[in-house]
Amino acid sequence: MARRRNRGRSVNGVLLLDKPTGITSNAALQIVKRLFNANKAGHTGSLDPLASGMLPICLGEATKISSFLLSADKGYRTTCKLGVTTDSGDADGEILETHAVGELAVTQVREILESFLGQSQQIPPMYSAIKQGGQPLYKLARQGIEVEREPRDITIHSLKLLRLEGDELELDVSCTKGTYIRVLAEDIGEALGCGAHVAALRRTSVGALDGHAMHTLASLQAIVEQSDSHALDELLLPMESTLPDWPEVRLSDDASFYLCQGQAVFVPQLKDRGWVRLYAGDKRFLGLGTVLDDGRVAPKRLLSTC
Repeated sequence: MARRRNRGRSVNGVLLLDKPTGITSNAALQIVKRLFNANKAGHTGSLDPLASGMLPICLGEATKISSFLLSADKGYRTTCKLGVTTDSGDADGEILETHAVGELAVTQVREILESFLGQSQQIPPMYSAIKQGGQPLYKLARQGIEVEREPRDITIHSLKLLRLEGDELELDVSCTKGTYIRVLAEDIGEALGCGAHVAALRRTSVGALDGHAMHTLASLQAIVEQSDSHALDELLLPMESTLPDWPEVRLSDDASFYLCQGQAVFVPQLKDRGWVRLYAGDKRFLGLGTVLDDGRVAPKRLLSTC
């Protein structure tokens, strides 16, 4: 009789990983999953190997909210190398052109940065994981093939100049999901008349997750070596805490019972609309739901323990 494969333990919550440079987001995810000995895990939006910073890892039941973190606004700190363009838009690519940078005034740079604020459309780069015809664009790019890409609507909420030294421009960016900082850097370089690429990139926030501590792979490994994988559980954020701006709806025992059976329930004097966090009374988190036009609350993403 064949031995049953160990599928890992049931562990639920969100780990804020400080992804190092040099590895893919999926590789980082697999390391975290192994260290936790978790049976289920997923990340919430890839970072390029060149990039570091916040990569929320959803474990167990928390994978039910991963799509909401994926669609959340993001914050980045980036260093742009002026005067040099590359085929990938970052330092990992092959150099295409070099140009003299010349003297740039801070006021001039800030004026150009302001022109990128607000809503616009951005064409995704060829060196991206977006699939066309079932194949990632970056694989086509490596073959020297360029295909037409549909522009995407993006919004740059803020774009702050942190440092201007010679041919380096350091920026703090707050933007909507799907914004490619590499393309933004190229566009800024073009507006400055000298070209540019991303030399360094660090993600600093995902949605409301900008005030929590991040954890490195090395620190996780050290904890496991000193104790065991269970000791890592203390680092996890409860899944409901990652959506702090969503309204809370407290349900009675009867309403909680019927909601957990998959039924929409009426909540008296409820004024909220849209997505909400659902609780049984004052304590137990049940999952996520939406408020219907008639005032009932419909279950959408419930915990298996509901």
